[in-house]
Amino acid sequence: MSFNNFNFHPQINAGISAAGYSTPSPIQASAIPAILEGRDVLGLAQTGTGKTAAFVLPMLQHLIKGPRGKQRALILAPTRELAEQTHTAITHFGKLTGLRSITVYGGVSAQPQIRGIRSGAEIIVACPGRLLDLKNQGVIRLNDIEILVLDEADHMFDMGFLPSIRAIIGALPKQRQTLLFSATMPTEIRSLAGSVLKDPITVEISIEQPLDTITHALYTVDQTRKPELLMELLKDTGSGQVLVFTRTKHRAKKLSVQLAQAGFKATSLQGNLSQAQRQVAMNAFRSGHARVMVATDIAARGIDVSQVSHVINFDIPDTVEAYTHRTGRTGRMERLGNALSLVTREDLPMVAMIEKLMGKKIERRSVEGIPQERPPIVRPAAQMKPRPQNQQNNSNRNSRYAPSRG
Repeated sequence: MSFNNFNFHPQINAGISAAGYSTPSPIQASAIPAILEGRDVLGLAQTGTGKTAAFVLPMLQHLIKGPRGKQRALILAPTRELAEQTHTAITHFGKLTGLRSITVYGGVSAQPQIRGIRSGAEIIVACPGRLLDLKNQGVIRLNDIEILVLDEADHMFDMGFLPSIRAIIGALPKQRQTLLFSATMPTEIRSLAGSVLKDPITVEISIEQPLDTITHALYTVDQTRKPELLMELLKDTGSGQVLVFTRTKHRAKKLSVQLAQAGFKATSLQGNLSQAQRQVAMNAFRSGHARVMVATDIAARGIDVSQVSHVINFDIPDTVEAYTHRTGRTGRMERLGNALSLVTREDLPMVAMIEKLMGKKIERRSVEGIPQERPPIVRPAAQMKPRPQNQQNNSNRNSRYAPSRG
């Protein structure tokens, strides 16, 4: 199957060719025909499977035939980075169509956004908060919206956008086409889908299991040796971009500084950065000036860098779904990728849950010179003898697994 099967307008086909697209991905092949028919669609697919083109291309096909100079399509995104990524895709695919897109999000001056809206952009790609602000100021009118897209809806729930989304939907025309895309299907998504989609077609592409284009491996290591192990792994990652995940923004910042001091071209993306700082970090990573980006889960949403060859979990995520999201940043669009995890004893229950989802054991690896963390000693209950209270209080002194001091 090729994109020619969809009979897109020649100006859209030219954008597809310029982007180097020839064969649609599974989510594109399944969702595009339904969207072209005007049906509401619930699209479930992992990060990196081509969801953006799956809704952008048929949306352009619809808009190219109608009036210009008024707001006709609205795409809601959870993060500024994802909004910019979608805007870029619209610009590339629709370069010859004359259709205009504008991004709307907080953290920056609203004036350029207001000018873009008043200039007659047909497509608004927005984060919910700033969109509501401009709507309440009378800058944005949603009366003429023909297509609504909720992109990465599960992330919007994670970030607490549900009240804003409901307020926005309440201001839209009831006669419209609605497309909802998500990587996971929690109860909240099912509820929202039932309330905003009319007789939808559901397209589901392997939303639970990690992509099969990714090689997974883990390294058991003491927490204090993780930075050392990470640096050894980075020496063996070739020339591709590397995305390193930490659990906290403080650790992301500290680790990126450590890597830079060790000679690695590293940057960080975490919640304490201003929008300007976030953009500088993203530009450095996309351009390859920074080969390593250390990020938290929230900050990394919307990162779309096709040349990410490795995702490294410096800290194992808290949920199986988060592991799928993280690792989906590599192996994108059928490219091969690597997902490496640095785990301690405390992480082993989560590892077991991930392996259960994958249906197989994750390969265990080690690096010469860096010892693996030993598993805890579990003594049979029959061998356990009660000890006097004073010995129990001092038991850590003689334990080979006592917590390290400092």
